[in-house]
Amino acid sequence: MNISVHAEADIAAVTHNDLANAVRFLAVDAIETSQSGHPGLPMGMADVATVLFSRFLKFDSAHPSWPDRDRFVLSAGHGSMLLYALLHLTGGDVSLDDIKAFRQWGSKTPGHPEYGHTPGVETTTGPLGQGIATAVGMALAERMANARHGDGLVDHFTYVIAGDGCLMEGISQEAISLAGHLQLGRLIVLFDDNGISIDGPTSLATSDDQLARFAASGWSVRRVDGHDAEAVAQAIAEERETAKPSLIACRTVIGYGAPDRQGTEKAHGAPLGTEQTAAARRTLGWDYQAFVVPIPVAKAWRMIGQRGQVDRLAWLDRYERATPEQRDLFIERKAVALPNAYAQAAAKLRERFASERPKLATRQASQQVLEAIAGTIPGLIGGSADLTHSNLTHAKAQAPVKRGAFAGDYIHYGVREHGMAAAMNGLALHGGFIPYGGTFLAFSDYSRPAIRLAALMRLRVIHVMTHDSIGLGEDGPTHQPVEHLAALRVIPNLLVFRPADAVETLEAWDCALASEDRPSVLCLSRQALPTFRSDVRGRNRVARGAYLIVSPDGSRDVTLMATGSEVSIALEAARLLATEHVRAAVVSAPCFSLFEEQPEDYRAAVLGTAPRIGIEAAVPGDWYRWIGTDGEFVGMRGFGASAPASVLYREFGITPQSVAEAARRAIARKKQ
Repeated sequence: MNISVHAEADIAAVTHNDLANAVRFLAVDAIETSQSGHPGLPMGMADVATVLFSRFLKFDSAHPSWPDRDRFVLSAGHGSMLLYALLHLTGGDVSLDDIKAFRQWGSKTPGHPEYGHTPGVETTTGPLGQGIATAVGMALAERMANARHGDGLVDHFTYVIAGDGCLMEGISQEAISLAGHLQLGRLIVLFDDNGISIDGPTSLATSDDQLARFAASGWSVRRVDGHDAEAVAQAIAEERETAKPSLIACRTVIGYGAPDRQGTEKAHGAPLGTEQTAAARRTLGWDYQAFVVPIPVAKAWRMIGQRGQVDRLAWLDRYERATPEQRDLFIERKAVALPNAYAQAAAKLRERFASERPKLATRQASQQVLEAIAGTIPGLIGGSADLTHSNLTHAKAQAPVKRGAFAGDYIHYGVREHGMAAAMNGLALHGGFIPYGGTFLAFSDYSRPAIRLAALMRLRVIHVMTHDSIGLGEDGPTHQPVEHLAALRVIPNLLVFRPADAVETLEAWDCALASEDRPSVLCLSRQALPTFRSDVRGRNRVARGAYLIVSPDGSRDVTLMATGSEVSIALEAARLLATEHVRAAVVSAPCFSLFEEQPEDYRAAVLGTAPRIGIEAAVPGDWYRWIGTDGEFVGMRGFGASAPASVLYREFGITPQSVAEAARRAIARKKQ
């Protein structure tokens, strides 16, 4: 840290204002240097954050990931310099050079906080509302881990700073409703109640009484002056003792200290400028050059960062004194490797699927997978957005998580797809759990922002999306996901699986569970599908993304490439073509992303050089990447309709006969 040349002074003389102003002006100076950023929140919430970090937050800056730390989430992620300043001042792995490189290429201080990029950042935030919803998952994980390990190993709080925008976003209602229902008493939200949004006063768009709203959802609520340190401290201390989640509405002034900007939207998202920065220094009595923190203030902040060492060492002592069984269980829940019991259960089920070759929906196959493995992975946590009996996500051995009874391993999220997806991110971020949750594939649109963040953060979360095509039938186009496969496949670092039978469903689950650094979506059918795989002890072929299931003798005339329920259509089409002496290879392609990662020679061997036909009951999306511009696609070109599944497949032309005809056309074109 760049320390001023001012004479050393007694650290005890450092005031709250000194500590808070160090935060404010590191933020202001970084934003001025970058000529980009949001000074309003760091200036307005510096007092609240200073109270939290200096008096309450349990953390050790030298060990930012120790398991029993308090979690701090900056849901209003545009105010990222508040967090970076705190991490730097407390001695975290954010240097003054990082602060000076705010929002620049390669720095640890990007425009919005990014998990895995900056040590000490608990979750990626910026899309408003995501932070508070993710924090609900963290707070739930704390209670669930506590129920398994006891107070000695798990005893911490989750704190959130959220703004007006976070609370306007619809996901916030899903999150606060779930938290209130479960009575997550160790969750405390500090609301930056400044009454200003980007367009101007929040009164332009909302008249909500936020305290009444949270109270109606079962929260403990209160309002304080966010610039009165003692009032803030008293509020936090008292809310830590409640049995409910807590909202503390901190009345603040956005851009606090900048005379011509404070209290207005002008302070929100632009540098203050040279004149206003100098005026703010004069107003708040901060008589130091840019990026300079006086020695006593710097030392006081470093002592705050070291204060948690006592708690961490005490925790380590308790851990060492725990029984071997307790320690092993705790380690197992933190470990990324799947236990041997899982591998044995999966192998046994694979043998049954391959030998019996059942005809069943892949959602039913998925349920059988869960029945087999749920008891073998201690940290596997299931759930559904009020579709348990349609998604088939519940195993008989799983007990529900309830208010005051957190030892269970199945969460009833209610009709809250977005909140569920974000809470799953929080469960994964907390550590010790592998969450999965179910809904219909058509409703992945509700979950998408949280799925995207899971991919960005490289989290192992698993989304079970059933009713994956027009095959769901009579519910009609509102529930038939024609465009959702294409939409999900374009998200980087997301594995989208569409298995074609029971064996592929098991293999897709295996891939998802083994993927430690990326989320997965399992797209599963409502209608029954025949099992075509009979390799009892074969390799996981889904892990290759796509593979040959029919390879004709001699050279191919055409390659039929399909996913999910349409693989059986491709197989029947190949049989039809064989009667005409047309040699058709059939490829199952359950995961485009994994296929893309295979060596080029493998992909070439699977795809072949003959014309290719893509078959999927969805819009084409990026199918032409695999079938080429000379290939043909048999699938959907618009929305579905309400009718039995068999009628829909016939009317939309997704039949063996249609595939065979497309193959004949492609072969004829190549001969021309």
